[in-house]
Amino acid sequence: MTRTRLVPFVVACSGQIVKGDYCAGRTTRQTLLIHGAGSSERGRFAALRSALHGRGIGSTAFDCIGHGETGGSVHESSLVSRTRQAEAVIDARQGPSIQAVVGTSMGAYNAIKLLERRKLEALVLVVPGVYIPAAYELPFGAGFTAAIRQERSWDKTDAWDILAEFSGRLLVIAAEHDTVIPPEIPERLFQSARKSSWRKLHVVPDAQHERLFPLLSERPPEFEQAMSLIITCLQAAG
Repeated sequence: MTRTRLVPFVVACSGQIVKGDYCAGRTTRQTLLIHGAGSSERGRFAALRSALHGRGIGSTAFDCIGHGETGGSVHESSLVSRTRQAEAVIDARQGPSIQAVVGTSMGAYNAIKLLERRKLEALVLVVPGVYIPAAYELPFGAGFTAAIRQERSWDKTDAWDILAEFSGRLLVIAAEHDTVIPPEIPERLFQSARKSSWRKLHVVPDAQHERLFPLLSERPPEFEQAMSLIITCLQAAG
């Protein structure tokens, strides 16, 4: 995506300045993208955002505290802080409203948690991670790591119950050889959304957790297949 299509913005949240950008589309609404943990930042969405833009869909993305241009220490953040950062970005957007969210890895859980406070029409969850409620407000660090590394801690997540009440459109994209996310998680997220108006679980063959979209970019037919599903899901949001 060329830089001329991106409009930068800053948002104050949790005593920090969160940095992001948006790209206008031909529709009246925007899709918010939330990146994962580790070394992730909004730049990883470049190929996806370019493909969305080419199909007329605008997007908004930001770097969570401790990541990318926002910077700061990740230890000053938490799962609940990341959700609040996403809310701050949604509230600060002027113009097209945000009715759809794409969340990858940890960001998928933040997308799900937004449903507790926001009316969303579409969710795309990519290699989704989920977490137990006890870890939600813990600062990222040793305590958080200990909590989520309990054997099958994710099995007790509140994500199942939250998605059970979701009536919008849901797309779950999993990687066939994901060594980070147990395969039960994307399957159960899909099964939980029994009230959704449209839902689909798509497993990308041979893909790994960190290389799903890069792999798809190397395989145009599979990339187009995934994009077709994403566009179908996002249709409810504009």
